[in-house]
Amino acid sequence: MKIRRATVEDAPLIADLNRHVHALHVANRPDLYRQDPPLQDLAAGYADRLGRDDAVAFVAELDDGDAVGYALAVIAHKDETTLFRRDSAIGLRQLAVDPRATRCGVATGLLDAVRDAGRAAGCRRFVTEVWDFNVEARAFYEAAGFVPMTHALEQPL
Repeated sequence: MKIRRATVEDAPLIADLNRHVHALHVANRPDLYRQDPPLQDLAAGYADRLGRDDAVAFVAELDDGDAVGYALAVIAHKDETTLFRRDSAIGLRQLAVDPRATRCGVATGLLDAVRDAGRAAGCRRFVTEVWDFNVEARAFYEAAGFVPMTHALEQPL
């Protein structure tokens, strides 16, 4: 397996790889996620995001070149304020692995690549969010050394 830096040209590929995770989100939160977003619109959105200076993304490929996962992160450097200390973090926004390649080290390899990019950018923290319903992802992140930081709560109105 090879992990490489993603480029804007990878936007359609990332849009396609996202469909597995998106389906899980649609199944659990149809009130928030659209059922079938047009692939070309997703690709355009990813191209925009990948073109930003603060974006970091990676694609995992098998030895035959078949892409089986991606990670998309954002680097944020914040100045000190009256309430908060100066901070810098790399925030994992999306991680997706083709179901055919789960439990093969793809997600771990992608996390390592994002972690290394954060260190190279001078970040002091690596953060991510995961839906409470996504028990498998929560277990993966905890096994990778992430610890709960906040608890988001909601109440329907």
